Amino acid sequence: MNWENIAGQDNLKKLLRESIAENRVSHAQLFLGKEGYGTFPMVLAYAKEVFSRENEHAASKVEHLNHLDLHFSFPVFTDNKNSLSKNKFEEFREMVLASPYASYDDWTAFLESENKQLFISADEIDDQNQKFALKSFEGGTKILIVWRADKMNIAAANKFLKFLEEPPSKTLILLTAETANDILPTILSRTQIVEVPRISDEDLESHLQKNFSVSGEKVREIVHEAQGDLNNALKILNSEHKSDEFEKLFVQWVRDAFMVKKKPQFLKSIIFWAREIAGWNREKQKNFLNYCSEIFRLALLQNYQSENLVYKKIDADGFNWAGFSKFISGANIESILEEINTADLHLTRNGNPKIVWTDLGIKLSRYIHKNS
Repeated sequence: MNWENIAGQDNLKKLLRESIAENRVSHAQLFLGKEGYGTFPMVLAYAKEVFSRENEHAASKVEHLNHLDLHFSFPVFTDNKNSLSKNKFEEFREMVLASPYASYDDWTAFLESENKQLFISADEIDDQNQKFALKSFEGGTKILIVWRADKMNIAAANKFLKFLEEPPSKTLILLTAETANDILPTILSRTQIVEVPRISDEDLESHLQKNFSVSGEKVREIVHEAQGDLNNALKILNSEHKSDEFEKLFVQWVRDAFMVKKKPQFLKSIIFWAREIAGWNREKQKNFLNYCSEIFRLALLQNYQSENLVYKKIDADGFNWAGFSKFISGANIESILEEINTADLHLTRNGNPKIVWTDLGIKLSRYIHKNS
């Protein structure tokens, strides 16, 4: 990954390159931000710069993820009583080379492991300790990249802390995570925090126009919906058929929610709606939740006469967008979005999807009739 291939983030790229040029490289750094903001591409570019200054021929090896002094740890599931990243490295490499902005949910889907828990184990830390006890192959720096360090279990985190406190000489440790919430405070105190902000709308639009030939109203719609996340933008770009499916199911949900108050028999329709969605893989379910959140926000803007900010409306199948928007207000938007966020959390923690979606479907019928 070259610096110039990273979407936006010019200020951060400049700071990182200057830190290497001026020999101000902290031995342990934690890059915090969503994968779609470019945390992993940033880390790869940083590692490539370090290696390239030691050996000009190292760049291509890093780009293909086969540099012998570059090691990776990432969440995997237990397979035959074994939880080591190296057993899934070829799959990880394939995903990253295809999409360096890929998310944790993408990785889960890639492994077809939606119903399995992925984590970084204590055995994984022991395995990395053994690798870093050896001399580097090229005589320079050895780099460990821990992708989604927030997925370490407690035993792994405690062992990793010792590795941080007494790292082998000429070792650089680069960690990534979406937030610091699930990382031990003692680990945080021993790392230099690098905040990776969302990609600006201007930079995201420019990147899509340059690399994917998207322009006009279409690119502006994608940028608004992606919220500074290139991974989301690419999924939106490549899933027009999903948007149609999401739109149809959203309309069905809203119509049933309106009818339940007068005709309780529509509750059965909501249950069947929930079962259909529960049959999807987890990534698709979470994408639909994001879609629903965005549509409710846009409806709120429409209701409060901020139509210039409404970049997308639903008008398929005779859906009355203006009439629907009048029911989304300050009186219920917070409750609706909170329930959607709660559903997302339960899905992330492997909650029963049929129960999660049935509960969410029914609750909308309660909130949508709440008056301003």
